Amino acid sequence: MNLYAIRAIYRFEMARTWRTLLQSIVSPVISTSLYFVVFGAAIGSHMNGIDGVSYGAFIVPGLIMLSLLTQSISNASFGIYFPKFVGTIYEILSAPVSPFEIVAGYVGAAASKSVILGLIILATARLFVPFGIEHPLWMLAFLLLTAVTFSLFGFIIGIWADNFEKLQLVPLLVVTPLTFLGGSFYSIHMLPPFWQKVTLFNPVVYLISGFRWSFYGVSDVGMGVSVGMTAVFLAICLAAVWWIFRSGYRLKA
Repeated sequence: MNLYAIRAIYRFEMARTWRTLLQSIVSPVISTSLYFVVFGAAIGSHMNGIDGVSYGAFIVPGLIMLSLLTQSISNASFGIYFPKFVGTIYEILSAPVSPFEIVAGYVGAAASKSVILGLIILATARLFVPFGIEHPLWMLAFLLLTAVTFSLFGFIIGIWADNFEKLQLVPLLVVTPLTFLGGSFYSIHMLPPFWQKVTLFNPVVYLISGFRWSFYGVSDVGMGVSVGMTAVFLAICLAAVWWIFRSGYRLKA
């Protein structure tokens, strides 16, 4: 394994984050803070709690997960697509770097940026609503597992996309709606029985439910089911990346 290659790709991607700090960090934090102001402090103060948790605190895990999913996909997909777009991908292809090392560098950097962003949003949320974290280790584990999983998913999108429109297609039309409908702002137990069953086909439900359990000890589905479904999606993404390169696919501009 060429650790120098992985470190070089990782450091380059992380350096790009600091060069575009307003776009990479500040903008998502401000956007999420608006949700805390409107739904947490303003509207939430006039709503009843859910499962013994105030509404403002209840939506904190969902909003963090919303930012984590979208930013993980965006960071990883743009990270591998932009070298293809400008033609600098040939610098990587001409170097002694294996597909595994390319994936490790780009996905590792994207996941790191997403985790940093998630922790910043977590700290920012304390300025608007009071909440506690009952299981901090599980919270960090879910944060890391989700970031890696959806960074892999974003990497696949970046490989597949051949223009900027396709790059934004899945995050905007698939991931964001699934996150809003996955219990970010409500418990699925508040839905009619039929829609509760339909919602269980939404994979994001398990991510948000497990993440919320790490905060308050309450969830819409069992903790074991949440971990299992997250692990299954991670395995699917890993298998997809392996198949892409195993089938003879070559990165090209």
